[in-house]
Amino acid sequence: MPSDLIWFLSVAGILALTPGPGIFYVAGRALAGGRLEGLASSFGTGLGGLVHVMAGAVGISALVMASATAFTILKLIGAAYLVWLGVQTWRTAGQAAETPTTTASGARRAFVQGVIVEATNPKTAAFFLAFVPQFIEPARGSVALQFMLLGIISVALNTAVDVLVTFGATAVRGRLGGGTAVRRLRRGSGALMVGLGISLALSRRAPAP
Repeated sequence: MPSDLIWFLSVAGILALTPGPGIFYVAGRALAGGRLEGLASSFGTGLGGLVHVMAGAVGISALVMASATAFTILKLIGAAYLVWLGVQTWRTAGQAAETPTTTASGARRAFVQGVIVEATNPKTAAFFLAFVPQFIEPARGSVALQFMLLGIISVALNTAVDVLVTFGATAVRGRLGGGTAVRRLRRGSGALMVGLGISLALSRRAPAP
């Protein structure tokens, strides 16, 4: 029903605007590499979110969340990757500090990294499994199809917010100019990614109901 969709959009929109790991990650990439990298990261994390949506629709995410071992393995892979990205960002902070990454190869790399970061985050799977089913009505048709449609809408809202964050972060970056300020921003972004990786590594699987 239209009223149910409006309610879903309202809740999903509020959740998308709530600062979380995805927003901080995209902001960090934009501050470190400029607008092109930030946008590429935004769409990369969006695609990674769709991976969880499709997996949840066919029940794979539910199986992962039910298995402590699978959850831990996926969590540690994602955490280690985030930490590695953070360390690399810190180490290369002084390289071409005056010029943001604008090459196609840099954008492709940021996109792929965004996909991996989001697709290996089991907390994203947990979110979709906990949030989307609340708005599914089995009497209205295929549960899997409803899950996919609502999940895609949620990912689209998250990506839209990430794009806005990218423009905001790069505006801040532009005002600070180049040189030392950008180098410090990149190092701060690297430290933020390391922190997100550690936070993911320390996260725990939600207890079974």
